[in-house]
Amino acid sequence: QVQLVESGGGLVQAGGSLRLSCATSTRFLDFYKMAWFRQAPGKERLFVASIGCKSGTTTYADAVKGRFTISRDNAKNSVYLQMNSLKVEDTAVYYCAARIGATKETSEAYPYWGQGTQVTVSS
Repeated sequence: QVQLVESGGGLVQAGGSLRLSCATSTRFLDFYKMAWFRQAPGKERLFVASIGCKSGTTTYADAVKGRFTISRDNAKNSVYLQMNSLKVEDTAVYYCAARIGATKETSEAYPYWGQGTQVTVSS
């Protein structure tokens, strides 16, 4: 069982930046594929980015490619999402997720989730 706790959300103006953090309870984070998803009000939870166990492979949704960067620090048991050039449409609750096995881009594939952190981008 892995516990995940997100932080770093908040209110920011369009064009600004935020850095989300995901702290995990495991000492073996390098066994887990990690991902960020987001969910806007009334909409489904969508894939944002994922990263392989050793940080070698990253994948991004087209909507955030070139603006967001996912990274991990296995020594600190943490995963990060640097978000730059934020847009109003990035407003959502952002969730950190973990799985063992191949990297996936569907929320159903991830058994471990954090509680989410709200990101609000104003115009």
